[in-house]
Amino acid sequence: MSFAEDKAVVVFSGGQDSTTCLFWARTKFAEVSAVTFDYGQRHREELKVAEEIAAELGVEHHIIDMSLLHQLAPNALTREDIDIQEGEDGELPNTFVEGRNLLFFSFAAIYASQKGAKHVVTGVSETDYSGYPDCRDAFVKSLNVTLNLAVGKEFVLHTPLMWLDKKETWALADQLGKLSFVKERTLTCYNGIRGNGCGECPACQLRRAGYVRYLKEKEREV
Repeated sequence: MSFAEDKAVVVFSGGQDSTTCLFWARTKFAEVSAVTFDYGQRHREELKVAEEIAAELGVEHHIIDMSLLHQLAPNALTREDIDIQEGEDGELPNTFVEGRNLLFFSFAAIYASQKGAKHVVTGVSETDYSGYPDCRDAFVKSLNVTLNLAVGKEFVLHTPLMWLDKKETWALADQLGKLSFVKERTLTCYNGIRGNGCGECPACQLRRAGYVRYLKEKEREV
């Protein structure tokens, strides 16, 4: 299969970041598809959200079974009997799933290869993040080189949010004309509640704080 410069695969969870990336990718590439990973996450509603958004946008969507992560790396995102906790004394929060992005991006690249897509888009960021090592720019660049060597194709891993904080991510959604869509239709909450979420988990707090900051900045510019 030919390797197309104008085709992209978006790693898509149905959350704020990946949905913003999906809209971003649709402005950059002629053909965009999305891949979602089922890894036994407690917020399984995100699988349904991702499927619904992709269907509404007419984006080809594929869900890949990654339940092996649930077996290998039990944590607060895959076990409802583990309370979500922030990291203390420099430790990572217990929502960190070891190897998740390593496997997700690798499988996304394999899927992209089968689709003849040169580009893989992901919403990771090391600006507003919980210290996850697999969200760092250095990791993505390193994996990009490794994937190219492993598959024998020149993939390009795109991280349009890498240097954006949550306020700036909301701004990007607004620039794309999708602010309301992202706010109302996506699922970021670790407890599986759409839109504004539970308001208590770390993901909801980060999302809400960024949104408030963006609105205040936007009001000052008017």
